[in-house]
Amino acid sequence: MRHLAILRFSALGDIAMTVPVVDCLARQYPDLRITVVSRPFVGPLFEHLPPNVDFFPVDLRQDYVGLRGLWRLARQLKRHGVDAVADFHNVLRTIVIRRILQFHGLRVAHIDKGRAEKRRLVAHTSHKRLLSSFERYNKVLAALGLDVTLNFQRLALPASPLIDELLGPRGKTEYLLGVAPFAAHRGKIYPTGKLAEALALILEQRPSTRLFVFGTPREMDTIRKEWDDRFPRIVFVSDTLRGLGQELQLMGRLDAMISMDSANMHLASLVGCPVVSIWGQTHPDAGFMGWGQMGANIVQQELSCRPCSIFGNKPCRFGDYRCMQKISPNIIAAKVDEIFTGKKPKEIV
Repeated sequence: MRHLAILRFSALGDIAMTVPVVDCLARQYPDLRITVVSRPFVGPLFEHLPPNVDFFPVDLRQDYVGLRGLWRLARQLKRHGVDAVADFHNVLRTIVIRRILQFHGLRVAHIDKGRAEKRRLVAHTSHKRLLSSFERYNKVLAALGLDVTLNFQRLALPASPLIDELLGPRGKTEYLLGVAPFAAHRGKIYPTGKLAEALALILEQRPSTRLFVFGTPREMDTIRKEWDDRFPRIVFVSDTLRGLGQELQLMGRLDAMISMDSANMHLASLVGCPVVSIWGQTHPDAGFMGWGQMGANIVQQELSCRPCSIFGNKPCRFGDYRCMQKISPNIIAAKVDEIFTGKKPKEIV
C-alpha cells in the first residue's frame, strides 16, 4: 500500500474525531501517502498535519451529485493514485465509492459503528463503555494492515496576528473562557438561561474572565441581547472570525471551554483546550468524548432514563428534558473554577 484514501463526509464532530487518528497514522507511516476525502469547509482541520497528508475537497451537492457523481469521484481517486480505501463513514455514498474502487482491485475496509451495542445502551439492557470513534477508526486501519498507536497530543498551529489582535494585552489575572451553548439537537442543549447563571457565578469568582461565545450568527441572535447586557467582557466569535481555521486558532489560546456534546467539544480537544462538557440525552459511554478530555470535567445528571438517544434527537418522553434541567449551574461553575485553579492564565505567544 502506497496511497490511502480516507472517506468521511459528516458530521463535523465525527470528522474532527478523525484528526488524531490520521495524524498518528501519518507520523507512524511517513512513506504512506494519505488523502482525506471530505467536504470543503473542513479542510482547515487537516492543514497542519504531517506533509504526507493531503485533503481532497468534495462538494456532494454540486460537483459530485448522484450515482454519476460518485462514479466520477471514484475514478478521480483512482487516477490520483489511491490504492487502498478506509471508509470511516459507511453510509450509502461511501459504500458506492468503495465498491467501485474494490471492483477495480483496490483494498478496502470500513467502520463498524456498533449500532447494535448502541441500541442496547439506550435500551438500558447493557451499560458498558463502548469503543470510542477513535478506536473504531483505528480498527479500520488495522483491517488494512496498518498498526497505529493512538498517541496524539494536539494540533501544532502557527501564531496568528488576527487572534493576537482580538485578544490584545492580557492581564495577570485574566482568564479566557470559551462557551459553546448550542448543539445540533435539543436533547444536547443546556438551557441558555441556566448557562448564563453558571457564567455569572464564574465571573463572581473571577471578574476579569473574558467570554468567547461560539456558534452560528443565527444561534448568536437568540442570546445576544440578554448576554451582551449581562456580561460586559463578551465576544461573539462569529462577529469577528470566519471559518474553522480561525476558530481553532482562538480555541488553542483559551484556558477552558464550556461545551455541549457537540462539534465544538471536539474542535477544542484538537488544540488541547480543557472542556467542561455537558451531557443530556446522550452519554460519554457511547464513545463520543473529546480526545484527551478528562472524565472529571464531564457534567451530567445520572437518571434512570439516560441515555435515551445516541444523537440527542429524540423528543423527551416526559416533555421537560429533565436530564438538562436538573443540572445545577453551580456544578458547571465549579468545574471551570477547578480548571482555572489548576493553571495560570496562558501567556500571549
